[in-house]
Amino acid sequence: MSDSSQYARRRRRGSASRRGSAAPSAHQEASEAVDGPDEGSGEGSGNGPGTGRRGGHGGQDADPREAARAIVLRQLTASAKSRRQLEDKLADRDIPEDVAREVLDRFEEVNLVDDRAFAAMFVRSRAETRRLSRSALRRELSTRGITGEIAEEALEQRSDEDELQDAHELVRKKLPATVDPADRKEHERLTRKLVSMLGRKGYPPGLAFGVVKEELATVTAVTGEDDRPDLDGAEVWDTP
Repeated sequence: MSDSSQYARRRRRGSASRRGSAAPSAHQEASEAVDGPDEGSGEGSGNGPGTGRRGGHGGQDADPREAARAIVLRQLTASAKSRRQLEDKLADRDIPEDVAREVLDRFEEVNLVDDRAFAAMFVRSRAETRRLSRSALRRELSTRGITGEIAEEALEQRSDEDELQDAHELVRKKLPATVDPADRKEHERLTRKLVSMLGRKGYPPGLAFGVVKEELATVTAVTGEDDRPDLDGAEVWDTP
């Protein structure tokens, strides 16, 4: 499917969504971005693009380019966005495709929209806050329209060692303080729970099982040493 067809489909979905909700139109968003929300003052009836408030004639006659620029600026002010995310928002607000492309191209020229910088920042942030694996990060980038060379370049920030360390930290945070080394059912329950948790964050089963096994062994070893009885004061030695 061509980019044009995809944009048209997103625009149709946005129109259908607006028919069933109170979502603001592109003209309304543009008017608010320029003049602020309507407070019932009756002002803003000027003839310039984007100067009308909601309900006024100026909002209805706003230049679609001005409307698109206002929407993009509002989105970028809230948080960094990929070009695809901004395209989705413009389509949702019924901005014509050629206008959306022209406006976003201009934002790229002045480096206000930069997928490469966005991808690098996104990977760093999600890795630090959620400890996601590279495969999970790759999927999240893809949903934001970032794939191929740009995505892989951003993912190069994460090494195998980084992923292994993060997996261990995730498991340690979820482990109880003590685990009965003789309770086989508890071991199995914890193993399933922790492996599933790592799987949801994109870690492969082999790595997940290995990390969980190591961390459980550490906890049960400590528990076993603390709980082991002193046989008549004799020294107790570990045996193979």
